Order: sequence, then structure tokens, then C-alpha cells
Amino acid sequence: MASDSTGEGDGTNFANLGVAELVEHAMQRGEGLLSRDGALVVATGKHTGRSARDKFIVRDAETETSVWWGTTNTPMTPEHFAALRDDFMVHLKRTPALFVQDLFGGSQREHRIKVRVYTELAWHSLFARTLLVRPGADELPGFVPDYTIIDFPSFQADPERHGCRSETVIAVNFTDKLILIGGTAYAGEMKKSVFSILNYLLPQAGVMPMHCSANIGRGGDTAIFFGLSGTGKTTLSADPGRTLIGDDEHGWSDTAVFNFEGGCYAKTIRLSEEAEPAIYATTRRFGTVLENVVIDPTTRAIDLDDDSLAENSRASYPIDFIPNASRDNLGEVPRNVVFLTADAYGVLPPIAKLTPEQAMYHFLSGYTARVAGTEIGVTEPSATFSTCFGAPFMPRHPSVYGNLLKERIALGRAKCWLVNTGWTGGPYGTGERMPIKVTRALLGAALAGELDFVTCRTDPVFGFAVPVAAPGVDDTILDPRETWSDKQAYDAAAAKLARLFVDNFRQFEDAVDAAVTASGPRPLAHA
Repeated sequence: MASDSTGEGDGTNFANLGVAELVEHAMQRGEGLLSRDGALVVATGKHTGRSARDKFIVRDAETETSVWWGTTNTPMTPEHFAALRDDFMVHLKRTPALFVQDLFGGSQREHRIKVRVYTELAWHSLFARTLLVRPGADELPGFVPDYTIIDFPSFQADPERHGCRSETVIAVNFTDKLILIGGTAYAGEMKKSVFSILNYLLPQAGVMPMHCSANIGRGGDTAIFFGLSGTGKTTLSADPGRTLIGDDEHGWSDTAVFNFEGGCYAKTIRLSEEAEPAIYATTRRFGTVLENVVIDPTTRAIDLDDDSLAENSRASYPIDFIPNASRDNLGEVPRNVVFLTADAYGVLPPIAKLTPEQAMYHFLSGYTARVAGTEIGVTEPSATFSTCFGAPFMPRHPSVYGNLLKERIALGRAKCWLVNTGWTGGPYGTGERMPIKVTRALLGAALAGELDFVTCRTDPVFGFAVPVAAPGVDDTILDPRETWSDKQAYDAAAAKLARLFVDNFRQFEDAVDAAVTASGPRPLAHA
């Protein structure tokens, strides 16, 4: 077993261990069970999703004017962070074993950062190694990190001493280039911290950071899929007919779309082998980590349908576990930009064409339904607006990302689409979830150019162009009003959602062109 003495504590430091060694440590330390098919199965305790309200950014000379302070970017004083850092160092010295990984955030060499991750759990080290980009053997000697992450689930924060909200804390210090995570075993906090760092740094280099998945067609055409957790980014990007670049976080530079990560983090609850064979297969492989998946302690069989531990059960696996994944995690600049939304109101069509102005409007709006389990306290879908389809991870003002997207779309003449993976035939609780086969058929037609010249209607409320027919799809489902038995109820729901859009967008009106604001819904036209 490889280990080193880096002087970081009194215990043993295990540096850059591989998959087998980390699984052995996790098993020996009682951190999880090995399933009969080879995956490591772990439980994260009470934190089964992100602790969004416990994340803070240090407010100092570096961030005072560069961070968009508000409900999603909550400040922490330098003094409180200093106390937190000191207590983390004390905790570190009491930790009997420390696992260290040297990794990259970003697959395009000129835009990546070096990250060193310290964890007290072996499976957390495996998670970090899986989700970030692994250096080659020749890149490890002399590795000097740009940023450092320390993740201690056993650390308990003191709100009064550390200026936080609870015993859980995620604190980001852009000046010290240090991220401290304590009081939660949910591994996703580490990957999202790297995403936040890149979202802060890359706009300064003119690179568009994106909460999206991406894949490549046989003709070399790249498509990107914006969307929050639960909208289908991972599922729809894992298309057997296209090459996968990545499932969650990317950058759009002058020359490429590049994955920030080296792995995938897929939801597994009620995962279907028939609907999602490639992702399903990863849950049966050695090297995959299954979080909060129920396992029989005797037979070691897993049950992906059992949500007794969490609705937000997850699988983390190397991207090359997907058979058609890109070797370089890179693709050409995109020809198609897709915005995914899980519409809990059931009033948006399964697909619509967007003008560049409408694309910026919907990007800044970031409408979807928060899906059960992705955040603590969310037990059923509810309408929400998450700016740039990733507000919790966007440190800068939304207009920074919106203007970058607008420039990129114009430069590459990308086609833009809005795709509803949410409800049809009624709202959540009455209607049904959009069939995955319908979504796949419509996306396939759009990416193949088959919807470029079809007849469209203009939606009277939302203003975008909706195809009236599409290959392989029942025409009725393309018009959401026709799927409702109560047409007046549909009209009321559409008007209500349109008003929510307009009310939410007022915060951006001073920062965008009037044409962008005018491209939004018109609630009074159908009230």
C-alpha cells in the first residue's frame, strides 16, 4: 500500500491510492459493503443530498465586488474562516489516517486547475478520484495544487465560533484557495466545490462554465444539455448512438466543449435496465460507489427501487464505464444547445425551438422542479428558478454567464431547444411523467436536423415555436393543452407559471437587452 509522510498530521497519509487499495481500506474500516456484483455500497447518514444553506464564501478584498452576494452566495467573514481553519487543523492532527488525492478539475489542459483533496474516509478518496480528472503517472511528480479541499464528515462546526448556520459547513476561500467541508458525509459536496471554483475562475479567461451534460454525434456534432439534478442530464447524454463527453459539468472555450470531470454521478433510484442500460450496468461493476442504495447484508444483492435510505441514491463511476465515452473528454464547440426542465405544472411542451434571445431568457431563468432528495428537506417536486441552471454553484453575477452564453451561441450559430422532461396531461400529482421514449425520439430528431424545417405553432403564452408533428411521436403530446382533460385548468396553470417567470426575471431586466426581456412569457395574453 502506498503511503507517505507529508507532515499534515500525526497519523498515516495514504497518497494517490488506486481503486483496489481504496476499496480494501473502506472495507477494513467498516465504511461500506461490497455488493455481490462488485460495487462498493456506502451510506451517508442524515445528509443524503447537498446542504445548500450551509455553504459559505469568504467575503474579503478578493470577493467583495466579484461575487454576487445574496441567497445563494452567503458570506463568511475572514475571521470566522480563520477560526474554522484552525479547528480543522486540530481535527486533522487527531485523524488516525488521511487519504490524499492529487487531481485536475478540467480536461482541457490550458483551462484546468490542480486540486489536492484530503479526506478522512477511504471511500470519499475513491469518490474524488473517480469524479475528478486523474493525472497521468508523469504528471504526479512535483504536483503543486492550485486549490486544496479538506473533507471531514466527523467535524462539527460551531455556529457562533465559525459564523455558520449549523454543525455542517462548506466554506470556500478564494483568497487562500482552500475549501473546508465538515459535518456531512455526502460526497457530492466535493465535486460541487470544484465546480464552484471553475465557475469563478473561467469567465475571466472568456470560457463559459456550464452545469450541463454533453455528447457528440457520429458526424462530430456536439450537443450540450443544461439542467438541474433530476431533469435528465445524465440519462439523455448517455445515448448509445452518440459519444459521451460528460454528464454534469463542462466548459465552452474558443475551441472545445470540455468536461470538468473524469467520472459520472448518476441517480439510481428506480433505475431501469431497459430504459438506461449503460448506466444500469455501472451499478454492477467493481470501481463504482453506490451511495444510499439498499443492500441485503447477507446476499449482498442491491435494490435500486428501495428508497428507504434516500430518494437521492447515487452511483459514481469512471466515465469510461460508459462504452461510448470520449477518450479525451472533449468535443467541438456545440451545434445544439438544449435546456432541460422538469415542469411540475405540466404546461410546457416536450420540445420547443428557441431564438437566441429566448435562450438567454430561459438560461437566466433556470426553471425546473426541485426533485425529491437532491436537497435536504425537499420531499416532492416543487417549482423553482435556479439561475443559469446552477445558481448554488455560480459565484459571479448571472449576467456574466448569460452574456458569455449569448456570445458563444452567436459565434457558433448554435440551435437552441427547450425540452420538458417533467409532467404531461396535468400537473405533478395528476399528470404523468413525460415518457423517456418520447424525449429520446424528439431529441434525436432535433439533433439530426429533422425538426429544422417542420411546421411549428407559436405558443400563445410562452412565445416559442412548437413543432406540430415529429417523427415517431404522437402529435397530441406535442401540444400540452390537448393532453389535459380540463382545458380551463390548463389555461390557469399556464398563466400562473408565466407570471412566475415574469416575476422572477425582474431581477435581470437592468442587466440584459430589452429584446431578451421581451422574449419571455406573456401571462396576460392567456389569463
